[in-house]
Amino acid sequence: MGKQHKEKEDPNLVQLKNGISIIDNHDVFRHLISWNLQIVGRKELGKKTAACSKADGTILVNKDMALAPKQWAYAIAHCILHNCFGHYDLDKVPGYTETDSSGEKTKKAAFNKKLWNIACDIYVDRFLNDIRLGEPLNQSPVGSIPFSIMEDELKIYDYLMRENWNEDNHIYGVGSIDSMDMVGLEKPLEYKINRWGEQEKNEYASSFAYHLANSVSNAVYKAADREIECSRGREIAGWFINTFPLLGAIASSFKIVDDIEACRKYDISIAAVDAFEGVIFMNTSKNLSDNEWRFVMAHEFLHAALLHHRRAAGRDPYLWNIATDYVINGWLFEMQIGVMPEGVLYDPALRNKSAEEIYDIIYQDIRTYMRLNTFRGNGQGDIMGRRTPGTFGTGERGVSLDEFYRNALTQGFEYEISMRGRGFIPAGLVEEIRALAMPPIPWDVRLSEWFNAHIRPLEKHRSYAHPSRRQSCTPDIPRARYVVTESGDTSRTFGVIIDTSGSMTTSEIGKALGAVASYAASRDVFAARVIFCDANAYDAGYMTPDEIAGRVKVIGRGGTRLQPAVDMLQEAKDFPKDGPILIITDGEIDKHLDLKREHAFILPGGCRLPFRARGEVFNM
Repeated sequence: MGKQHKEKEDPNLVQLKNGISIIDNHDVFRHLISWNLQIVGRKELGKKTAACSKADGTILVNKDMALAPKQWAYAIAHCILHNCFGHYDLDKVPGYTETDSSGEKTKKAAFNKKLWNIACDIYVDRFLNDIRLGEPLNQSPVGSIPFSIMEDELKIYDYLMRENWNEDNHIYGVGSIDSMDMVGLEKPLEYKINRWGEQEKNEYASSFAYHLANSVSNAVYKAADREIECSRGREIAGWFINTFPLLGAIASSFKIVDDIEACRKYDISIAAVDAFEGVIFMNTSKNLSDNEWRFVMAHEFLHAALLHHRRAAGRDPYLWNIATDYVINGWLFEMQIGVMPEGVLYDPALRNKSAEEIYDIIYQDIRTYMRLNTFRGNGQGDIMGRRTPGTFGTGERGVSLDEFYRNALTQGFEYEISMRGRGFIPAGLVEEIRALAMPPIPWDVRLSEWFNAHIRPLEKHRSYAHPSRRQSCTPDIPRARYVVTESGDTSRTFGVIIDTSGSMTTSEIGKALGAVASYAASRDVFAARVIFCDANAYDAGYMTPDEIAGRVKVIGRGGTRLQPAVDMLQEAKDFPKDGPILIITDGEIDKHLDLKREHAFILPGGCRLPFRARGEVFNM
């Protein structure tokens, strides 16, 4: 009986299978290889085309091509990325951007699908080169294309059109020199609103983004020598990274501590955030569902991202924490992020109010609100203060942690808008994000604007009453000169009330008076009415800007009652009825002031008023 000879497997097919196994072991592409991958022969693709992609997600692979495993991995990943990057999408393809009168998008006559294929190939080749996956079949992805335009397919396409690129010179991608590796460009994909009223989307792009973000997250934790076992806290944070772009970057940067002993050490009932160190504590001994933990974690992320640990500005820390809790919980409820746990601070009557407004409301009933609980527990805010004397996020990191929070939240917001549109995020949260993205206006600049509004510089006009020097070339011709109108001098003044109580330092008073004097001089104010005040009012009369800046002798240094000074100035017969008033104080004053004129307050940094001011407030 003769020996049975085992049929020898095709060596090209063996190499192809080895290339597929490389894809199977990749963190991102192993989840995408499950798409409709079809192994075909040279009849379908031609002798020199390794693979091609179709608009419907099908990947055709030429089993008769002789390639190394790494080249096969490169070719398959290349075709997959055409769908992931939306190269077949109607909104992406440059030839389908015009709309007719009915709103339908139409094809441009100038569209060249071969050059678009080449542009997409160049873009994909660069991506694969950057992540070091496989080996390219043709030349280097950079080639003769300017590197500065390679971050965008449309820029590459415009460059190829301008340079009259030979459309048959297809030296990129995984097709042959004169063929394309994208099939179906003549009918791009259009995503519309389905019958349930939902916006359809590119599922390939969504899947790719999900697995790419997850891969990056794991790489970050490996590089930082952090444990990546599936802890409860890490799983919840991963949900934000993968599905909620607004807080994704914030979530990826935080250390999640779900150790019960650490929570007991810091007396944390459910959760708390240390924004100074970039740490969130979760007491996982509490029986909360995953959706409830998402709500809690989003709550703590927003505390840090919106810099609530920096914005108390002299307010009671616990009441400020309560006020910000009401705001954040209202936003999360509106966005339907997770499920609100039982007993959370939420009041529909406070909807659309800022944290500062809510603080002023609850400050009127301190006893009631001091008994309320944050996620940390009763009497302790879940916005933790510094636990260590360090300065995390500065020095060797090159960027402060607060600046990182601002940048990450702003970028997450822009990405969220591009993914879901503007209707998902509450208007109040949008305003806060926009405000944090803009640098604050310095107090002295705002003070200058206040002077501009209430004390305008004197207007000059040309007059022959006081002629200027005659020019030597025309001595017989009299010439007008600019003169200042003097009719309004008596009314162009303002009042200054200076809190000289013991709690005000001389440096704080001097800093404020220096700014006031300089702006008064720049606006040609002859003199200002100055009143010092502690428990009593001391009228210093009118002073010139120079006297205010350099030779003021502070009177008083006792307690503080500003109302007598206000009354003295408002009732003074030699002070204009419409004269504005500047009040320099540290905020430790009467809980109510009866001010009937335009006014503003100048306070040292970190101080605040015990009431809601109707005029401007400048914090030095």
